[in-house]
Amino acid sequence: MTDNKNNSDVKPSSSVKVRLLSLDALRGFDMFWITGGGSLVVALAKWSGAGWLSALANQTTHVPWIGFRFWDLIFPLFMFIAGISIPLSVMSKLKRNESKKTLLLKAFKRMMILILLGFLYNGIFQNGFANARYVSVLAQIGIACFFATVIVIFSKSFKSTLFWLAGILAGVTLLQLFVPVPGIGAGVLTPEGCMNGYLDRLLLPGRLAYGHNGMLDSGNGLYDALGLLSIVSAIGIALMGTIAGNILQRTNLSEYRKTGVMAFIGVVLILVALIISPFYPIIKNCWSTTFNLLTGGISFVLIALFYLVIDVWHFQKWSFYFRVIGMNSIFIYLFFRIVPVGVITGFFLGWVIKPVGSMGEVISVLGILTGEWLLLYLMYRKNVFVKT
Repeated sequence: MTDNKNNSDVKPSSSVKVRLLSLDALRGFDMFWITGGGSLVVALAKWSGAGWLSALANQTTHVPWIGFRFWDLIFPLFMFIAGISIPLSVMSKLKRNESKKTLLLKAFKRMMILILLGFLYNGIFQNGFANARYVSVLAQIGIACFFATVIVIFSKSFKSTLFWLAGILAGVTLLQLFVPVPGIGAGVLTPEGCMNGYLDRLLLPGRLAYGHNGMLDSGNGLYDALGLLSIVSAIGIALMGTIAGNILQRTNLSEYRKTGVMAFIGVVLILVALIISPFYPIIKNCWSTTFNLLTGGISFVLIALFYLVIDVWHFQKWSFYFRVIGMNSIFIYLFFRIVPVGVITGFFLGWVIKPVGSMGEVISVLGILTGEWLLLYLMYRKNVFVKT
């Protein structure tokens, strides 16, 4: 499916009638890391031996259970960005008298497509449906955005969305801290004892991907980090994004006021998460409420920063690299998974890579990033944008 980029380079106004370049840039910045950016940092750390690069490389891995690293932000940030787009899109269509039923059908169709693409990403069509992993990043995005869209469409006011968000966060908190898991008890936030795992083992079909140590398990694990209760948490992150989208859409706020409000909300959420975390740990794999507050807060700060620099101050040229990625984010996510880009890079650059030792890994990753971006740039130039 294609879209036109007529407004992609128009300077935005406070009414947000044109495309927010900051939104595309932040989405592209997020996708950059999982399609080669993280590998580049790791390769540079190995080649140089620099301590500060090694520290950065450590941030490109997930925390097994309790704690937080930069890599744990990537998925909820994408979820937050998807949420920003909901009110910007839905409200404009409602103003054009598009029916709520039509909007719901489009959101439902998008959800189903993303679920099917998630099956593709997980290799179900390659390995078969027996003992398959049915949950996926794409499915979680689709399901969470569908329910966030339903809430936005039928919320009578901005406060209604806030009540929904508060209810979701409170509900997840109550389930994780106060509802006992049979045979274990309440509030046991371990891979074995967390309510997430119990619900996944009870209700989720197929293979559960995570085991006792909080890491990926090749067999049938105890829970799935993308499981049922995590999807509910993801709806909360998407709703935080809709709040940012609502702020960006307001014509009664100046651009600087919008930036300040989003940054303030972000800082408050981060502080609340850190204050509560000694009693209610930050756990990415079960999407604890503290994890939602922390990642939502960081996401608010990032969109405020990108919006200020790109759409308010109009420092835009530097962001073009990321915008090209961000405008075809789902495509590059699947492309990187399905197409052996590294093999293709080695085919053309092996004569350079092999003789230079550890520097060869750096060249290989740079080749991958360059090849991916040139493909996306060609699609950008041809007005080809893959959307669900």
